[in-house]
Amino acid sequence: MADTAYSADQAIPPCPITGAPALRCVERLDAAFLTLLWHYSGRVDVGPLLRPAGTFRLWESPTGLIFFDPPVAGDAAFYRAFYGRIAAHDKLAGPETERLEFRQAATHVPSGARVLDVGCGHGGFRAYVPEATYTGLDPNFSAEDPTGTILAETVEAHAARLGPVYDVACAFQVIEHVADPLGFARALAACVKPGGLILIGTPLWPSPNTTIPNFVINAPPHHLTWWTPAALEALAGTLGCTAEAVHAIGMDRHDSLIHWMAKVSPVRCRDRFFRRTWSWALALAFAYGVGSVLDRCLPVPKRTRPNALLLVARTGT
Repeated sequence: MADTAYSADQAIPPCPITGAPALRCVERLDAAFLTLLWHYSGRVDVGPLLRPAGTFRLWESPTGLIFFDPPVAGDAAFYRAFYGRIAAHDKLAGPETERLEFRQAATHVPSGARVLDVGCGHGGFRAYVPEATYTGLDPNFSAEDPTGTILAETVEAHAARLGPVYDVACAFQVIEHVADPLGFARALAACVKPGGLILIGTPLWPSPNTTIPNFVINAPPHHLTWWTPAALEALAGTLGCTAEAVHAIGMDRHDSLIHWMAKVSPVRCRDRFFRRTWSWALALAFAYGVGSVLDRCLPVPKRTRPNALLLVARTGT
C-alpha cells in the first residue's frame, strides 16, 4: 500500500530540524510492503524493525526536507547485513576511496587543523587531509583500524567527554540515517571550537537517486530524511551557525550504478516513489540489470547531475 491519504485526526508531525509543522503528506507506506521490498531488493530481513510501526508516512517540511514518520533507524545488525552484502563501506569510506565529496570538503580544511570525522567507516577522508590531525568515530570499524585513530565512540559520547576541541567536524552520508538529525548535528557542533567549521554531506533531493522507482535504500530503516539546500541552511541556522556554502556534488565511481540506473529506468519518480505494482517492480529490475551492465562497461561521465550536497557551516565565536 502506498498512497497519500491520512486521517483528519492524525497529528501533523513537525519538521525534525525546525519544529515547524509539515506542509504535506507525500505518500503512505505499509511496513509490510517496505519489508517485502527490502527482502527482494536488499536481501535483508527488516521485519522486526519495521513491522511494529505498522504504517510510515513521507512528509515534506517548509524547508523542502522530506522525512519519514515514524523515523525508524537501522540497527547494527541491519547495517552489518546490508552493507556487508554490497560492500558499501569500502565504496563509501574505504581506505582507497575516491570521492568528489571528500575532495570538495578537503578544500575547507586548513593545514594543521584538528579534524573529527563521524561515521567514518575505514577513514577514507583521512587521505584527503594528510596535513591535518585526524580522528574518526565509528564503533563498527574502529577495531579494523591499525593506526588507532578511529574510535569506538558515538559523537554524543565524544562531545560529552572532550567538548569543543576540533577545528573541523564532518559527517559524510550519515545524517540521513539517524532518527534525530538535529540532535546529531548538535552533538557534532559541540565538538567544534568557536569559529570552527562543520561539514555535513548528504544525498540531494530531488536527484537521480530519488527518480528510481521503489529504490528501497531511500526508505527506512536506511534513509530517514531527504535533504535540500534550504534544509541544510535551516539546520545551520537552528544550530546557531552561519552557512557559508552548500555545494552540489556530482556522481563519481562510488555511486556510478545509481547514475546508470536512473538513466535507463523506464519509470522516473516525481511525486510518488514507492508503488506495489508489477510495472514498478519490473522497472526497478530492468534499471538494475541494464544499469549493472553499463556500470561494468562504461566510466562515469565527467559531468553528471548533482546527487549529493555538502554543507559548510561556521560556528559562532
